Amino acid sequence: MCPTSIQIDVVIPTHTKYLDLIGSIGERVVKELDGFAGDREALAYQLNLVLTEAAANVIKHAHDAASKDKVRVTIQLLDDTLTLKVYDHGQGFDLDTVPSPDFAAAPESGMGLFLIRSMMDKVSYTRQADYNVLELVKYLK
Repeated sequence: MCPTSIQIDVVIPTHTKYLDLIGSIGERVVKELDGFAGDREALAYQLNLVLTEAAANVIKHAHDAASKDKVRVTIQLLDDTLTLKVYDHGQGFDLDTVPSPDFAAAPESGMGLFLIRSMMDKVSYTRQADYNVLELVKYLK
């Protein structure tokens, strides 16, 4: 049984030099899960990758390079559900229209959302008042 709840809220500048920090926070959360019976190394890798990819997408696509925008990431564990949220202030996009990568063409980019979707149990992207939220859910049972 995992702890009843954990809440982490991180805000970083939109600079790629902070991507390693975001990924390592995801790894650290996994190491602190009490009673988690699954593969900790695999889950730590997955959280590092999805958080890094999601934050990289915000930095690359969701802000003006001259802006002083921030990337906000929240990590919440409630019972056996781990919810990651990445907030941005960009114009947004329709998650359902993003195609799967063409593996035959060996794409150099465009793999991020595919990887995120394949590693998480639930992925959604919604527009709120003046920001967007990429919500990633992983069930730990």
